[in-house]
Amino acid sequence: MIPLKETTDPVLILNEKDNVGVARAPLSAETEIGTSDSLINLRETITPGHKIALRPIARGTPITKYGETIGKATKEISPGEWVHTHNVESDFTGKNYEYATYKPVTESFTPEEAGTFMGYLRENGDVGTRNYIAVIATSNCSSHVASEIAYQLRHIGPDTHGVDGVIAISHQEGCGHSQGEDTWQLERTIAGMIYHPNVGAVLMVSLGCEVNQISKYIGTTQLGQQSFRKGKLIVGLEMQSSGGTRQTVANGVTQVEELIEYCWQMRRTPQPMSKVLLGTNCGGSDAFSGISANPSLGYASDLLVRSGGTSVLAEIPECMGAEHLLTRRAIDEPTGRKVIDVMEWYQNYLRRFGSGWDDNPSPGNKAGGITNVTEKSLGAVAKGGTTALTAVYAYAERVQQKGFVLMNTPGYDPVSLTGIAAGGANMICFTTGRGSGIGFPVVPVLKISSNSRIARVMEDNIDINAGTVVDGKETIQEVGRKIFETIRRVASGERTKSELLGHKEFVPWRIGPVL
Repeated sequence: MIPLKETTDPVLILNEKDNVGVARAPLSAETEIGTSDSLINLRETITPGHKIALRPIARGTPITKYGETIGKATKEISPGEWVHTHNVESDFTGKNYEYATYKPVTESFTPEEAGTFMGYLRENGDVGTRNYIAVIATSNCSSHVASEIAYQLRHIGPDTHGVDGVIAISHQEGCGHSQGEDTWQLERTIAGMIYHPNVGAVLMVSLGCEVNQISKYIGTTQLGQQSFRKGKLIVGLEMQSSGGTRQTVANGVTQVEELIEYCWQMRRTPQPMSKVLLGTNCGGSDAFSGISANPSLGYASDLLVRSGGTSVLAEIPECMGAEHLLTRRAIDEPTGRKVIDVMEWYQNYLRRFGSGWDDNPSPGNKAGGITNVTEKSLGAVAKGGTTALTAVYAYAERVQQKGFVLMNTPGYDPVSLTGIAAGGANMICFTTGRGSGIGFPVVPVLKISSNSRIARVMEDNIDINAGTVVDGKETIQEVGRKIFETIRRVASGERTKSELLGHKEFVPWRIGPVL
């Protein structure tokens, strides 16, 4: 992408191949803008983030942004004309995939160059960036009790009890599931929470008769007793054998108080940055997301990979139209083909419900200048930086491979974050252009805005403003370095805005019918 620092031009041209530019600020009709070879008068008012034709575009020919085709013109488009949904249609034809044809070689930092953060070393070698007691409901039937136990212990904190808090993992799943893929996925997600590096100890709460039985996680003979599994201290309670809601809450509070005593001994120690497993996500995107916030996060992702860490790209519906960039970066052909396999799985999944790729983007995305899913995806995959793609994972599957990886999640933010976290992410970076307040129960979520306006309007929610790239005040590399150093501080205990506000959404992905 063309560097934007200290650029004062009202229209941003991102690649020399592009036949559209992006309005940096509101532009009125008849405004004169200059390109490398001509002067153009705008034919209508253009709002920030929206596209402007830089030269004549014939009907049926490609619209090019980021140096890539984002669609084709549905009519003749003149220079200076607004380019958006009224004169552009998607074009998914003509895809020729290349596998592992461009395998970036990443120069690794030395341990001294990468540095350290202060984390909680777990028995299995994982490192937590937080130290929570998790009260995990097996189903919707026990979620109220789990929430009530955590609520009664809401005063617990690092300054008073040596743990970051008691957090309820409550949800509306766990019963009425079809047996098979859907139940396996929920089990994988719940297990990911039990054995999460940011969780020091666990209380499981069940009703007793639900599909998602507590015995899948701990033996029924151990209900009410402390047990260790994979190095994790776990206690289980069942409402139907504990006397109902009030008695189970009382028993749960007693059990958690004992878990707190156990976790009190855990301390932060210096840990290598290679122990950071970073999840990346975007929500409420605008056209500036792919220009500022996402590539800046991508630069931070590259720095983490060079430090020996892991960066997870997710949201498969927001890879459609950019998947060819991922197959080229695959470390080998089988990994590249897994990208296409997961794209095809998702397309078949959408077809089951009469849906398609172009149901994404949302109305808010379009109002922010994003015309179609291809344009959105080309901006979204920039979160993954430039290093080689080393693995592809199922939803909530435990991430084992170092480097840059892909996970199959929906674009729906709370469900995507849940899958990433269940895969083991101990940090999440979340970019937004329209604004978002989302968080996660046990993982700090760092918010990065794509434009300075939303950073001002939602100051309570935004941790880092990448809109300075659009403003021409900072480079992608400068903001990316700032994100990387903030990841280090947050991993060491600094609170994000979403944590301070108490945002903690946990929403597993139900893919099958309700029975």
